[in-house]
Amino acid sequence: MLKLLGAMMIMLSATLFGFYQAQRFSRRPRQISDLIRSLQRLETEMTYGLTPLPQALLQVANACPQPVSHLFRYTAEQLKVAAGRTVQHIWQQAIAEHWQYTVLKTGEQEILSQLGSTLGLSDSADQVKHIRLAVQQLQGELETAVEERKRYEGMWRSLGLLMGALVVILMY
Repeated sequence: MLKLLGAMMIMLSATLFGFYQAQRFSRRPRQISDLIRSLQRLETEMTYGLTPLPQALLQVANACPQPVSHLFRYTAEQLKVAAGRTVQHIWQQAIAEHWQYTVLKTGEQEILSQLGSTLGLSDSADQVKHIRLAVQQLQGELETAVEERKRYEGMWRSLGLLMGALVVILMY
């Protein structure tokens, strides 16, 4: 009876691990899309609303879902109490502190880091150009993420179950 319970626990944990990995592949395209929409909204706020950067970032944070909203909210809050820090420094700090809550990869992180190096340094027209470039680059990452999801999501679900079955067979 104890062996059966142990085998079931192993199968359950391995299957849950497989489903967890599959979920990461399905959440990544969604978060990239959220990031793209957020940057497009930031562009709109800067272009048509002529909103100052801290307020525009806060409005974007209020409109986008978590965990992407944390990046914008943290940056907006820190800009209000900047204490001599640049927008680039605050943006990099936001990425460093809140990136762990996303399932995004280093490609997206590099794109956002490059964008952060231009925010607040020039006029709004130049910043909009950099935002549009970041959106285009993120759309390329989105296509890659969708392909990876199609390729690996089902594989991880099956692999988790099969790994659990293999461990149970090898143990008994």
